[in-house]
Amino acid sequence: MSSKMPLKFAANLSMMFTEFPTLAERYEAAKDAGFKYVEATFPYGEDAGTLAEARRRAGLEHVLINGWPGELSAGDLGIAALRSRKLEFVDKLEMSIKYANALNCKRMHIMAGKRPEAEEDVYLENIKYAADRLQKEGILALIEAVNSKLSAPGYFMDEPERGLEYVKKINHPNLKFQFDFFHVQIMSGNLTENLKKFLPHIGHIQISQVPDRGEPDDQGEITYPYIFRLLQELGYDGYVGLEYKPRGTTLEGLQWLEKAGCDLTL
Repeated sequence: MSSKMPLKFAANLSMMFTEFPTLAERYEAAKDAGFKYVEATFPYGEDAGTLAEARRRAGLEHVLINGWPGELSAGDLGIAALRSRKLEFVDKLEMSIKYANALNCKRMHIMAGKRPEAEEDVYLENIKYAADRLQKEGILALIEAVNSKLSAPGYFMDEPERGLEYVKKINHPNLKFQFDFFHVQIMSGNLTENLKKFLPHIGHIQISQVPDRGEPDDQGEITYPYIFRLLQELGYDGYVGLEYKPRGTTLEGLQWLEKAGCDLTL
């Protein structure tokens, strides 16, 4: 990569290093692969103390978790927009805070839920509540547009432009947008101009290739070497989460780093 500030890549332990059966084991695997930063989608299936100790031993910075998603086996994908589950939202946010604090994690993506039950006014109220509550813990609240065309049919917060409107409407100092190139490409495209437009409101970035959600290499729609240069030129100094599903083994898949002129030295 160029002499500009290197990008800070964070391995997503929910998707990468699945050769190891538990998240706790994947911290050490990520460290051995050269990572200094990690994130996780849903850590709630494992004990918070066990994960905290694994992270401490590996010496990694855990930069992001998702808030409680509801019952994934029942089709949930977040509950922030669901009126019938407002009390559950408040209760489970406290559990998510427990995990974030155990991991010394300073960012949390609050997931919306699915239509037809999802309601905009409920979503806005709950996101404002989460931003307030997380601010007291020093944790940044994030919302993300998750594409409804391929990955999550019926997902309420699926349009990036609407997500940006919500961030501006709520206008909370502890609320930002999570810009996932995979979802934005599928729903909106126009990645260069969208990145520039969203950048002042971005609190975290994630990447993967379209359409298979594999490594951010040349096997798909997005030209990632260009994206990496653009992020540097725009001065993005946050984390870049690798929320992708390796097509083979995790370590073999990391060849994209060298091909793109990137490294994990920072």
